[in-house]
Amino acid sequence: MSISVKLEAFDGPLDLLLHLIEKNKIDIFDIPIVEITEQYMEYVEQMETKDMDIMSDFLVMSATLLRIKSKMLLPTQANDEQEEEDPRAELVERLLEYKMYKYASYELKDRQMDASRILYKDASIPEEIADYREEVDVGLLLSEVTLSRLQGIFHDIMKKQVDKIDPIRSKFGQIQQEKVSLADRMIYIEEYAMLHQQFNFRRLLEEQPGKLTVIVTFLGILELMKVGRLKIVQENIFDDIWITYVPGVKETEYVVSSAD
Repeated sequence: MSISVKLEAFDGPLDLLLHLIEKNKIDIFDIPIVEITEQYMEYVEQMETKDMDIMSDFLVMSATLLRIKSKMLLPTQANDEQEEEDPRAELVERLLEYKMYKYASYELKDRQMDASRILYKDASIPEEIADYREEVDVGLLLSEVTLSRLQGIFHDIMKKQVDKIDPIRSKFGQIQQEKVSLADRMIYIEEYAMLHQQFNFRRLLEEQPGKLTVIVTFLGILELMKVGRLKIVQENIFDDIWITYVPGVKETEYVVSSAD
């Protein structure tokens, strides 16, 4: 009574050869061609497929193995000038290339399986954010003011502050670091604006006691412009800049960090 044995399915003759090499733990660069050929031929004889296209590939490899086997069994002639080429070299190269693509396919398959378990959410924006509109158009407020003009005024103020310093007396004693809060300066500027309604930008900065105070005051004006509490107007490009207080805007609590 014969026993039916189910053979493993291989993708081709190279897949079968690679399986035999790994199964027998053989060095792929030193294949015992006689042993591998015998195992390969034994498998081919047990194949039950009737597909001639598949069988032809395995038979071609059988002929290749037999040819390599016969070359290795023939005696070699000594030649000092040229080293004899190993008959297995071409087969080893094909096996290495096949092995590289085979394991690359495993990696791609794993990535495909990982990707199939990932869910993506469609892009969405909450209605309260999508419908948000700025209460004050900052671009409109600054449309008549150029950055070069603001920078020029700032440098002029800085130069005057430097000119006020006595080069001798300023070195006397110990100078304490001045601490100025941006929130406090914004409150001061708003009270100043409410009192004067309209005032000169340059004059306000010139009235400040120190360099740091001038800088924080300048930042405070920009913040108040941003929230719509102040409006800046300049008639011509080289004219002075005038700041006007804008009443009726909802009062805002200033929560900012202190500038040292």
